[in-house]
Amino acid sequence: MNAGENGSGRRVGYARVSTKDQRLSLQLDALNQAGCTPIFEDHGVSGAKGSRPGLDAMLDDVKAGDMVVVYKLDRLGRSVLHLSDLLVRFQEDGIHFMSLSEGINTATPGGKLVFHLFSAFAEFQRDIILENTLCGLEAAKKRGTRLGRRPILSPQAVVEAHRLIAAGERRNDIADMLGVSRITLDRAIRRMGLDHAA
Repeated sequence: MNAGENGSGRRVGYARVSTKDQRLSLQLDALNQAGCTPIFEDHGVSGAKGSRPGLDAMLDDVKAGDMVVVYKLDRLGRSVLHLSDLLVRFQEDGIHFMSLSEGINTATPGGKLVFHLFSAFAEFQRDIILENTLCGLEAAKKRGTRLGRRPILSPQAVVEAHRLIAAGERRNDIADMLGVSRITLDRAIRRMGLDHAA
């Protein structure tokens, strides 16, 4: 049975607008019409924000068999990598996803392809970021640029930490596992340009 389709789970809606002047009514009407309950909202919160109260509450609430429903893809993720990571997390947790405007429904056979595409894209993006970082360090060394103190965390460790964060692991737990402070971990993620995608 499909989540949200045949009674095996709830349809959980999420709506967001970036500024206080914008209205949620269009999204809320569409989500209500799609049978979503509950619906979580972020009003006047930029997609680039690291923490969104409505999104965080929704992620804490959904469980296996549920379906997350949004009006448009860009309402959910603050970057393509962040969106990819969320969809991969949904897949791993047994949660389906629907975007009304784009006609995506991962509870259908065709929609399952979306999970695989976004999973591959997330992996590809991290590989590119890691490769660019390593190439940049190598080029700086060849130019004789002093890079300062050697970072505590290797680029590979930072990319893996970012993947774990995207999968729902707590940053404090990851920092403990790596033997660094939360501040050191956050600084390393920022240095590699992964902060807007975490």
